[in-house]
Amino acid sequence: MIPAPGRRFCGEHGQQEEENDRKRIPCPLDPKHTVYEDQLQKHLKKCNSREKPKPVYFVQDINAGLKDVAEIPEKQVPISSLSKEELENLIIKLKKASNGLELRLKEQILSHQALQEALHDPKNGESAFKHLKQQASILGNMEKLHLLGPGRCFVEFGAGRGKLSHWVDVALQNVENVQFLLVERATMRFKVDGKHKRRDSVFERLQVDIQHLCLKKVPVLEKKKLPVVGIGKHLCGAATDLALRCLVESYTACCDGENEEPAPKRSRTDKTEVASNNSADNESNKEDCKPVAGIVIALCCHHKCDWTHYVGREFFKSVGLGPVEFHYFQRMSSWATCGMRETTTKTSTSEDQTNDTEEHEQTFSKTESGSDTLQGILTVEERKEIGCLCKLLIDHGRIEYLQQRGYNAALQYYTESAVSLENVLLTAVPSPSLIPEPTT
Repeated sequence: MIPAPGRRFCGEHGQQEEENDRKRIPCPLDPKHTVYEDQLQKHLKKCNSREKPKPVYFVQDINAGLKDVAEIPEKQVPISSLSKEELENLIIKLKKASNGLELRLKEQILSHQALQEALHDPKNGESAFKHLKQQASILGNMEKLHLLGPGRCFVEFGAGRGKLSHWVDVALQNVENVQFLLVERATMRFKVDGKHKRRDSVFERLQVDIQHLCLKKVPVLEKKKLPVVGIGKHLCGAATDLALRCLVESYTACCDGENEEPAPKRSRTDKTEVASNNSADNESNKEDCKPVAGIVIALCCHHKCDWTHYVGREFFKSVGLGPVEFHYFQRMSSWATCGMRETTTKTSTSEDQTNDTEEHEQTFSKTESGSDTLQGILTVEERKEIGCLCKLLIDHGRIEYLQQRGYNAALQYYTESAVSLENVLLTAVPSPSLIPEPTT
C-alpha cells in the first residue's frame, strides 16, 4: 500500500505513527487485512471478500456425491500411528482388491502439430518444456479420439491460467462454432485468455467450485446446446470426481430429460409397417444426442481424494472395501510420487520457485507419510509399488463408474515419468449404440 500524502506509513501500518489516534481492526470478512474502525461499515460494502451474488449456474452441492452422513467415516488415525499388523492387513486388502487389474498401463505418449513451434523454441526453459510436452500429448490423445472438431464446447476444469484451452484453440484455428468454458474457483493472474480476442472462438470463465457447477444452466449451453468435451490437466484429487459427476450425472441427466419426447400415436395397421423404421430412428437419435462427446483428464493428487465425493464407491464396496480403507489408501497413494526420499525435498526447492502453478506434484514430510514407523518394514521401492497400487485402485473405480454409465473409458500413460510423476491420463467417449447386425 502507498502512504497517504503527509503520512509516513501506509494504512496497514498507520498505528505506528504516534500522532495517529485512529484504531485499525482486522476486517471481519477477511482478517488478512485491516480497516479503520470508524470506517468499518463503509468498508464492508466494498470489501473484495464480501459475499457476491451467486451466478445462475450455481447449484449448491449438485456434484457433491454422498448424501448419507452416517456413511462418512470419523477422523482416522494417521498411518504413522498404525501398528505393524494393521499396516500389513491394509496391504493384504490392497493387493487382494487389485488382483486382476492391469497393473501396467498402456503408453499413449503422443504429440500435436499445434505445439511443435513452442516445443522447439529455445526461449522456453525446462519447466515450460515439460508442460508443453504434456499439453501436446493431451491434444494428441484428443485428436486420436476425434474430439478436436467443430460444433463443440470444451470445458476445462481446474483451468488455472487457461493454457490447455489455449492450445486446443490453436489446434482448431480453421474450425468454426467452438466455445470454451474455463472453470476455476480462484481468481487467477497472468491468464492467457486475452490472446484469443482476435479469434472467432468464444472464451468464458466460470468462477465457481466444480462441486456447485450446473452446466445445464450455463447460458451458452442453454442457448447453443453444443456437445461438451471435458478436459483438465492435473485436476487435483476430489476435483476429478466432482468433474466426472458434473459431466455424466448432472449435465447428461438434464439433457436426457429434455430430449425425451412422447412418441406420436399411430393406428394399429401402421405399427407393423413402421416398427423397423422407428427402431432405426430411435437408435439414430440416441447416436446423435451425445451431451458429453468425450472426457480427457490428466489425473493427480490422489492423496486429496475424498470418500464423500469419490465416484468409485460402489466399486470399492464390491471388492470388500469401505471408507476406512479408502482413507488409508488415498494417503498411501502419495508413496508413489514422494518415496519418502530426502533427495526429493532437496531437489524440489529450486524447481518449486520456477514451476508453473498448474503442476501439483508435492513432497511430504516424513511424519505425514509415516516413514519413521515404516523404516525396517518396507523398502523405498516397496512403498512406491504400494503407492502405485493405491492410485491404480482409486482410478479403476472411476473407470468402472464411467463404464456403467455408457462410456468407453481407459487409463494410459500420456508422458514419461521424467516429465511428470503424475503421468496418467483418463479418457472416455460414449460407447457406440448396440445395433444388432443383420443375419445372413
